[in-house]
Amino acid sequence: MSGISHPRVLVVDDDERVRTLLSWQLESEGFAVRCTADGTDALVLIERDRPDLVVLDLSLPGVAGLDVLRRVREREEAACTAPLPVIILSGRTGETDRIVGLDLGADDYLVKPFSPGELAARVRSVLRRAHPLSSTSSSAGLRVDAATREVFVSGHRVDLTAREFDLLAFLARNPRQVFTRPQLLRSVWASEESWQSEATVTEHIHRLRGKVEDDPAHPRWLHTVRGVGYRLEP
Repeated sequence: MSGISHPRVLVVDDDERVRTLLSWQLESEGFAVRCTADGTDALVLIERDRPDLVVLDLSLPGVAGLDVLRRVREREEAACTAPLPVIILSGRTGETDRIVGLDLGADDYLVKPFSPGELAARVRSVLRRAHPLSSTSSSAGLRVDAATREVFVSGHRVDLTAREFDLLAFLARNPRQVFTRPQLLRSVWASEESWQSEATVTEHIHRLRGKVEDDPAHPRWLHTVRGVGYRLEP
């Protein structure tokens, strides 16, 4: 996610329960969350301290959600800046708002009621699309190239499965940050503990060490944080 350890998400919703629930879910998955209930305030926050992504409700006091999105896109066009990733939330099930929102440049659209876990998964997905990893050098000896989906150790190409690459690339984007197995299931597999075993993560880490570490028993890059999870040490 753009090499940021804690991507910043602005949640804009006039329902305090929604703001609280989304803050809890996103913060538990490593995001830095800021909230507001007002469209006018959202525009000020976006201009003053641009987040990495906005979760935007349509029914807002002050400035309505679609107008917030329209003004953000107009500012970006005038300033020739990259578009801010936006996920729209709506209590309306009709097609009209969905079509208008997507035409205005929304990256995704979610109808209430929704699962907080699904919203978090969509946040991760939109951030991956918005901030693709072009090339990451984790250290002098390990290089992960997202454009070609290749990994090099000391200049030699290493063959990985698609999921092994996704796991290594995710850890490389967030060096030194510790992730639990459930967090990795959600971030890399887009899965939950109830759907897939944590042992899946353990097995993939084991296989990755066998392919990229000189001594898998004493890893240089893929470290276990006992009782917590894993991190990539650059």
